[in-house]
Amino acid sequence: MTRRRATMNLVTNIQKYSIHDGDGIRTTVFFKGCPLKCEWCHNPETQRFERELQCDKEKCVGCGTCAKVCPNDAITMVDGKPELDKEKCQLCGKCDNFCPQGIREIVGQEYPVKELVKELMKDLMFYEQSGGGVTLSGGEVMAMSTDYILEIAKALKKEEVSLTIDTCGYVPYEKFEAILPYVDTFLYDVKVMDPELHKQYIGVDNKLILDNLVKLSDAGARIYIRIPTVKEVNGNEENMKETIRFLKEHGIHPVQVNLLPYHNTGSSKYPKLDMEYKGNDLNAPTKEEMEGFVKLFQEAGFSNTKIGG
Repeated sequence: MTRRRATMNLVTNIQKYSIHDGDGIRTTVFFKGCPLKCEWCHNPETQRFERELQCDKEKCVGCGTCAKVCPNDAITMVDGKPELDKEKCQLCGKCDNFCPQGIREIVGQEYPVKELVKELMKDLMFYEQSGGGVTLSGGEVMAMSTDYILEIAKALKKEEVSLTIDTCGYVPYEKFEAILPYVDTFLYDVKVMDPELHKQYIGVDNKLILDNLVKLSDAGARIYIRIPTVKEVNGNEENMKETIRFLKEHGIHPVQVNLLPYHNTGSSKYPKLDMEYKGNDLNAPTKEEMEGFVKLFQEAGFSNTKIGG
């Protein structure tokens, strides 16, 4: 029996009262699927484009209920613990529904546009009072169907709700061009300037990302530059100076530059998805180093640079 085919436009979480994903109080929608493979990714459940089952095996008591209720014999008990055959699993959700410990979950939910917008509009009062709005994030929201994201953007525009797009930039520029009239702000990741290092730690080189950043800036987009700062990757003066040179050379004037220190708080999610966390040897720069990077940007004319989102 073959597994269900991957479905696009899946949502993993709708996070309300977010204050780190753009201006004011926001509701952030996390979409599932990303073309990058950042070694320090703290949302591994958003990497794959298809629905998947996650299980907190450390909390499993070995009762075997999941194996008994599975209609596809996809779960077998091995040494008192359930083992999943992903080829047989149809993601029907029965093991999730019947698990007495509540440790199994199907990740990824389809939301029709009207249903999603209705949910987002529940927080309109907070948007209006705080100058906030909705942020579409991921994974990589721009890797979703353009028609689907465009329909959401148009609906929010009609309701006069501010829209922010949180993006890694690694998609064809035509996707940005289509949604640009409906977006107030882009939170744009610039991870590391060296293309080989970018490929080593993120899985692809950075040419498309940087090209899209220039095009968005030239088109008049309002941009926050966000730099996840990892000591072993980009947390050094050379990379920061190269980033500054690039921004100045191309006349890019971000509203804000956010230096985001590395953290490994998402590492505990990986075993639940049978994934390996590759960031164990990575570290955040020291407080003094981070403050030094901020000073470099500020002295270069990017006065609104700060540590954190």
